[in-house]
Amino acid sequence: MIQRHSPIAHAAYHDLMRGLKDEAVSALRGTPTRVERNGRAYWYDSFRVGTDVRKHYIGEDSPDLSARLEAHRAARDDAQARRRNRARLVRLLRAEGFLGLDPTTGSLMAALAGSGVFRLGGTVIGTHAFRLYEGELNLRFDLSQTAQTDDIDIASFERLSLALEDAASPPVQEVLGDFAFAPVPSLQPGKTWRWKQTTGNTLIEFLTPAFGAEEGLRPLPALGVEAQALHHLNYLIAEPIAAAVPYRNGVLVQIPRPERFAIHKLIVADRRRKDDRLKAEKDRMQAAFLIEALAEDRPEDLAEAYEEALDRGPKWRERIAASLSRMPETAARLQEVAG
Repeated sequence: MIQRHSPIAHAAYHDLMRGLKDEAVSALRGTPTRVERNGRAYWYDSFRVGTDVRKHYIGEDSPDLSARLEAHRAARDDAQARRRNRARLVRLLRAEGFLGLDPTTGSLMAALAGSGVFRLGGTVIGTHAFRLYEGELNLRFDLSQTAQTDDIDIASFERLSLALEDAASPPVQEVLGDFAFAPVPSLQPGKTWRWKQTTGNTLIEFLTPAFGAEEGLRPLPALGVEAQALHHLNYLIAEPIAAAVPYRNGVLVQIPRPERFAIHKLIVADRRRKDDRLKAEKDRMQAAFLIEALAEDRPEDLAEAYEEALDRGPKWRERIAASLSRMPETAARLQEVAG
């Protein structure tokens, strides 16, 4: 049974999202500049530092972003009033039963957002992303679904990171150092894609899609870190969406589209069913829950994501079928929406 938050909570979440998006534009230091590369258009914040002109990436061109930039040119609201309003919305969401983050994770997410990690293409995946579908899909989670994980997974495209010609500031490694994270040694000397908190159990992993045969390490220049390349990840993080973390006055991050997340979980569950059965079971649970919710609210989006995954080849179909063989109700739901 899918349970929902109240209409007031749903409206408050979208007000918070709107406020965070507006804030991202109002924080510009200079002049919004439109740049075209390889047939795509991107916006940058261009400003002078001494005699140098610097550019910070804002986002890919879209009607929504263009409208926000136009509003930025017209007027700026008082920053303190905006922060207070967002904090009020966060308090309302918590009163309505929205999930929060512990202070350590919340402040870390805010610091990563402040350095530009999500603006520069970083996408939160894994359980932290799953929890954030609460606002996007107006879902109320039960205790078994809200188990907090100490792992934070952030994925990004290597090609996008190279093309942006911008970098996180302060650097990601500096931000992680401020939170007592140390690099975990890898098989490649001098390169690390995992960071472990020395004062706790939190582990941060940076990931990127693998387009070739190997799942080795790849650089993410915009973030200044190495990332572990994984197959199937390009499907997951294509066309990510913004999400609001209900912490303090809100934190704007980026997560996968929920329909892609659900189908990807079916693939991941089969990949790890022999090595980590508990995680595979959690993957199937999250997939089943989201598929049921999406079948009610966004059946067309779910059907499109499912069909796209099936069209990617026999190995994709085998993994999806293997997971669905353990989930007869979910399999029937997918067949229903796919027609």
